[in-house]
Amino acid sequence: MAKIVIDPVTRIEGHLKIEAVTDDNGVVKEAHCSGLLFRGIEIILRGRDPRDAQRITQRICGVCPTAHAMASTLNLDAAFGIADRIPSNGRVMRNLIFGSNYIQSHILHFYHLAALDYVDVTAAAGYQGPDKRLRQVADFIARGSLSPFLPRYEGDYRLSRAVNQAAVAHYVEALDMRRDAQEMLAIFGGKMPHNMGIFPGGALEQVTVDKIAEFRWRLERLRDFIDNIYIPDVLAVAGVYSDYFGIGAGCKRYLAYGCWDLDSEPDLTKRKRALPHGVVDGNTLKREPLDPSLITEHIKHSWYKSGSDLPPSRGETVPDVNKPGGYSFLKAPRYGGKVCEVGPLSRVVVAYAAGDQTVKKMVDGVLTQFKAQPKALFSVLGRHAARALECKIVADAMANWLLELKPGEPSCAQYELPESGQGMGLTDAPRGSLGHWIEIKDGVISNYQAVVPTTWNCSPRDDNDQPGACEQALQGTKVKDPKNPFELVRIVRSFDPCLACSIHMVTPKGEEIGRFRVA
Repeated sequence: MAKIVIDPVTRIEGHLKIEAVTDDNGVVKEAHCSGLLFRGIEIILRGRDPRDAQRITQRICGVCPTAHAMASTLNLDAAFGIADRIPSNGRVMRNLIFGSNYIQSHILHFYHLAALDYVDVTAAAGYQGPDKRLRQVADFIARGSLSPFLPRYEGDYRLSRAVNQAAVAHYVEALDMRRDAQEMLAIFGGKMPHNMGIFPGGALEQVTVDKIAEFRWRLERLRDFIDNIYIPDVLAVAGVYSDYFGIGAGCKRYLAYGCWDLDSEPDLTKRKRALPHGVVDGNTLKREPLDPSLITEHIKHSWYKSGSDLPPSRGETVPDVNKPGGYSFLKAPRYGGKVCEVGPLSRVVVAYAAGDQTVKKMVDGVLTQFKAQPKALFSVLGRHAARALECKIVADAMANWLLELKPGEPSCAQYELPESGQGMGLTDAPRGSLGHWIEIKDGVISNYQAVVPTTWNCSPRDDNDQPGACEQALQGTKVKDPKNPFELVRIVRSFDPCLACSIHMVTPKGEEIGRFRVA
């Protein structure tokens, strides 16, 4: 028996601790995921003007604030009674802003967070060829400056030297691609991070031909990168790590709220979206429609003393760091009492089960290439492949949405702030299903709750002691060396965990002014 503790898991957003207990053969028998940062945004929002919500909730995350802007704004659309009055320009601009963040986030995850589990950066050592990007990395190595590439767990690097070198060059190129995506977002969002464009009633930016053109050329550069570099790199990794199609399956129950609105139907469970909502059992691949009333949060093993098994609309945020049996600041969301995985894999599986022809053609093409059955998707590599395919799906869709914009037409509906109301905003962030719930009394926020993707994926055990999705994915994994558990971090990073953000203050010259810890 051995106990493996990884604290913190690096190359993710936020502070996550993993504990795994292995048997004498090195197989994980029990795993615990601990979120060690407290998020108090719900408390901060109480008593504030509801229109502050889509600004303040973006501060939950600096990587995917756009998702919180979307969920919060959908929430307010419902609470203000204006969900069916969103102008076409406003709806489309929301999709374009949101899609830009998706592209940036997916490229970030593969190249700058997860790829280093499979790509050996030291293959660039001594490179003197024509590729400027590789020479830059070779210079870092020569000077002994290996950050951010080291330290690392030493995995079983299987790619050839040539493929490793190409992947390292793409790592550097991906930084430029992410910049293009952020600039693209800012055209209609005003800025990134924490965009100003997504707003209750639609979007605040005005559509012009110049803005469409500025957006379009960046989008085409990104589409070329996705088609000719990102997807081939993921498939290259999959080709030599095919055993990871059978590792890290987890709960095999997939939840998606759906994303990218195609109409303004007030009922989000009836609204037409580019990727559909639903729940799929991986054993049968049958899709059930989403029923938001089945969503609750358990707190038996979470550091809270509020009520348990409550729907988010009545959720409470009362921390208790000394709670017996608690081991995480994450609650344990459940759907009908069952554990669900969320994220790109879930969205692709739900769309596949719903018969979406675009998704089905892409997925079947990948499965055919690797002579695999659909169950191979339920794995570490399945998550990476789904993320890459989804990146192409949204980028291609954005090229069509851009043509729907109409210069000179309105983009936001007018409304009056209600004295009371309730709302629910459901969408899918890059990392998975995201929901915001609000109650308004006397013109201000009386309660606000957010259930974020990693709360689903990295949740602790629930009231019935069911392990969360990531905990289940770790169980059954064979670890070759408990002092070098690269198998475990590969599984965790395939979920792309995102726990909380810390923001520090610097001068324009990059000089740090100070560090602050808020208790």
